Amino acid sequence: MNKGGVGLTGGGSGPTAAAAASAAQKQKMLLQRLDNDITTIVDNFSHLFNAARVSDPPVRNSQEAFMMEMRGARMVQAADSLLKLVSELKQTAIFSGLASLNEHVEQRTAEFDQQAEKTEHMLSRIGEEAAACLKELESHYYSSVQRIDQGGQ
Repeated sequence: MNKGGVGLTGGGSGPTAAAAASAAQKQKMLLQRLDNDITTIVDNFSHLFNAARVSDPPVRNSQEAFMMEMRGARMVQAADSLLKLVSELKQTAIFSGLASLNEHVEQRTAEFDQQAEKTEHMLSRIGEEAAACLKELESHYYSSVQRIDQGGQ
């Protein structure tokens, strides 16, 4: 059985150490549940198969029938547990995906806010420079000799 990785951590800009430890613990717990459920199914199936042989004494047959029912019920419980595990893994994948998506959106929002602030600062600086240049041009225009000469004609 492959016990590689059941990627439970989101792919954001890097989880904190506590989140990584929590994800590793959860992954270990889920893999343990998976191993236990599969082992239960295999063991109960082998016992069910062994109990299925026909015996002569009627009491023995009823005992074997009870054992078969019990083993079958245990297999159903283990299969149900596996289905719940799969559902939990799906939910974890969906929610960790949403969490990393939310984290990415928040990060991008912060970047855009910073960029908007820089842009506003740059625009105000350009406006101040334009006003200063315009004031200088006006002073040159109003004090120029050509304007005075044009006004007198």
